[in-house]
Amino acid sequence: MLSRFKLPLLCLGAMVVWSAASPASAEEWTRKTVHGGELSRSVGKDGDVYTGSTTRTGPNGGTYTSGSTCTAGVVDRCSRSYSGTGPNGKTFSGERYSAAGPFRGRSVGSFTGPNGNTVHGFRRWRR
Repeated sequence: MLSRFKLPLLCLGAMVVWSAASPASAEEWTRKTVHGGELSRSVGKDGDVYTGSTTRTGPNGGTYTSGSTCTAGVVDRCSRSYSGTGPNGKTFSGERYSAAGPFRGRSVGSFTGPNGNTVHGFRRWRR
């Protein structure tokens, strides 16, 4: 009975050692969208810190860019910022910060629209 579990445990141990020994990893890709635009994505990991960025270009000239950083732990923390420009040249931007623990989470953010007005928001939730 015990020998049946040796191989899976050995594989699990090798995965843990490999992931701890690997200091950083990254992945990038670009693809066309259904309506003629382009989407680019980059994701990276360095220890317990995850980063990502996305750029989307529409067929009509609009663009959207976002970047995020998350830290994994007992309390997961993330920050995200984004901005965009419509085909008519009007811009928007925003940012969001969140922290989620084992029992509850909190999030705060802001959004600035094309007319320059800024809206702030706050949210709490239970898991």
